[in-house]
Amino acid sequence: MSDVTDRNRTRSPEGEIETPVQTRKAVKRGSGDPAGRGRTTIADGVVEKIAGMAARDVVGVHAMGSGLSRTFGAVRDRVPGGAKSVTRGVKVEVGEVQTALDLEIVVDYGVAIADVAQAVRENVIAAVERMTGLEVVEVNIAVSDVKLPEEEDEEPETRLQ
Repeated sequence: MSDVTDRNRTRSPEGEIETPVQTRKAVKRGSGDPAGRGRTTIADGVVEKIAGMAARDVVGVHAMGSGLSRTFGAVRDRVPGGAKSVTRGVKVEVGEVQTALDLEIVVDYGVAIADVAQAVRENVIAAVERMTGLEVVEVNIAVSDVKLPEEEDEEPETRLQ
């Protein structure tokens, strides 16, 4: 045998000549941060849903949207196959890295409106930033109504059973 062959081989304890197995080196494909290898876009509707759910989670928020949109929404919710709209009362503007939101809420009678608005703002900002990675630059809140204890919910009666 030649010197080259002998150098690459080893002897086992039993005296047998073993040839080492060649393995491939791990090759790193591409360069740089994986986040820089493409774009992620987030639709306005995604941010609207997140914000709507986060706003409704706050104690003191009775409903979202103006009286008219709630009335139409209640009718739409009762139609077979219609789904509740979590985006009612939410408008967003989404850029590449930032977003701005406008919310319209109805609060329960007796709650401190300023406290409810602040809690909604904090909850919406936390949820949107955590789930989307977008920076929330502003959350404007319009309180359009107060739900009085003796008022019934604005769900019109339907003839369908």
